[in-house]
Amino acid sequence: MMSCIFSVVLGAKEAMGCGRIQIITLCSLLLLFPVIHGWGTVGHLTVCRIAQSRLSKAAADAVKQLLPAYAENDLGSLCIWPDHVKFIYHWSSALHYINTPDNLCNYQYNRDCKDENGEKGRCVAGAINNYTSQLLGYSSHSSQPKYNLTQALLFLSHFIGDIHQPLHVGFTSDKGGNTIDVHWYTRKQNLHHIWDDNIVETAEERFYDSNVEELVDAIKQNITTEWADEVKGWEACSLNKTACPDVYVSQPHMKEIHKPCCSLTISSTLNLIIHCITTP
Repeated sequence: MMSCIFSVVLGAKEAMGCGRIQIITLCSLLLLFPVIHGWGTVGHLTVCRIAQSRLSKAAADAVKQLLPAYAENDLGSLCIWPDHVKFIYHWSSALHYINTPDNLCNYQYNRDCKDENGEKGRCVAGAINNYTSQLLGYSSHSSQPKYNLTQALLFLSHFIGDIHQPLHVGFTSDKGGNTIDVHWYTRKQNLHHIWDDNIVETAEERFYDSNVEELVDAIKQNITTEWADEVKGWEACSLNKTACPDVYVSQPHMKEIHKPCCSLTISSTLNLIIHCITTP
């Protein structure tokens, strides 16, 4: 399913938008199959930087409290963390993607959200639901939370990015484009790698002098200008849910490759989480 990152990187000077979550409203950009590396470092950093800038004060305070001191309150700097630990936390590898049946251009949670052993709920959509639920237990006054909420924050931010990467929700047979070799200019790469890294990095280099901060600023500007009319749609979740990964996978904007909706989804989700736990 096509998502919002293509233009986030290649067309950020012409368009912009994305994000949702109220306990920590945070919607940003990244990964898919065990042999894949989802949005690369630049992609995930960009998504999370934009998302963090759109948090409510309560959500921003919660994120600051949950991030380790060495991150210096920069969520983007740790958004790639789930990719680094999946080789240690082997159980987390299946949470970066969804495999759908070959030749069926649709997604169904009950049919498709499972790992290679058939265990239900173990896919990126299930992970988003799980870590959203964990964060709903956040309290600034709790000294012994039931879950590791720092990890929950990082997993959620990363997985919302992953689910917006077109090839993280793809056909089973080609492993999300990992078995499809193509040429990106003079380089031969698999299709998944091109979506994860090459598109974003080429845009950063050619349009922003390899300066990721300029890329982030360009997208943030377009969110408030050219894409402003679409922001509410990107942030909205149906049925009053805090997070709605099935919508992220299936809704029409996932087929439009020029919209940076993932950052808005993260921020919106985090904002909603905080709102839910602070409102009587």
